[in-house]
Amino acid sequence: MVLQVPVPAEQVCERLLRSAISPTEDHGLSMSALPPSRFFPSAETADADGLLAIGGRLTPEWLLDAYQHGIFPWPHAEMDDPMLWWSPDPRAIIEFERFHVPRRLRRTCRSGKFTVTCDRDFVGVIHGASTGPGRTGATWLTPRMIRAYIRLHELGYAHSVETWYQGSLAGGTYGVAIGGFFAAESMFYRVTDASKVALVALVEHLRARGYQLLDIQQLTAHTARFGAIEIPRSEYLARLADALRLPVTFGNRLQWPWASA
Repeated sequence: MVLQVPVPAEQVCERLLRSAISPTEDHGLSMSALPPSRFFPSAETADADGLLAIGGRLTPEWLLDAYQHGIFPWPHAEMDDPMLWWSPDPRAIIEFERFHVPRRLRRTCRSGKFTVTCDRDFVGVIHGASTGPGRTGATWLTPRMIRAYIRLHELGYAHSVETWYQGSLAGGTYGVAIGGFFAAESMFYRVTDASKVALVALVEHLRARGYQLLDIQQLTAHTARFGAIEIPRSEYLARLADALRLPVTFGNRLQWPWASA
């Protein structure tokens, strides 16, 4: 789930030229239970739009450090490099106990229309998320971003849930898992309801595995219908610290009530 922050390209360029924010500054202002980042200033120092830092690298070390400190990358539509790093306030999450599946969608899940799997085609899912309906020419998933998340998948930190229809990839979602924390990044569909079924499967799987925090970054009308809420960044960071300590793993087989693979 991408944060749609209305920051014009000229403002980003102006901030970069002023060097007002650097990914290596140490502001020393963190009030959370998280240890200091190796690469980023405290998330609490992000500006009003949520922009925290400009620059840095899309390596596994930088990405994992970012997620463990409430930060995520999102390039400007007109500027793929340097990278922009965000920590918005408030932050949107899905509470497992408040997750709501509409009746019609529940029937679709039970019907067996879709075969649902996990980590069978991560590359297909992330490419689908970059080229799905409405994404052409307007995706934040640049080739650099795609390569970075595929590398995280190869290292066991990024995972996907796929929905299949008549043997073809119909939709899916993916994200980053660390301890009991999962950051849902994006989803797509090629068949109606395919992405929604993938989301239901993901939430039920994470619940069954013992995850405690499901981050979706920004609240939308779509996710609100499933019971997503916003919480203050300070609360989010405290909950992130607790979730990261949990000895939880994603597993290699999907766990949900209507598992098909």
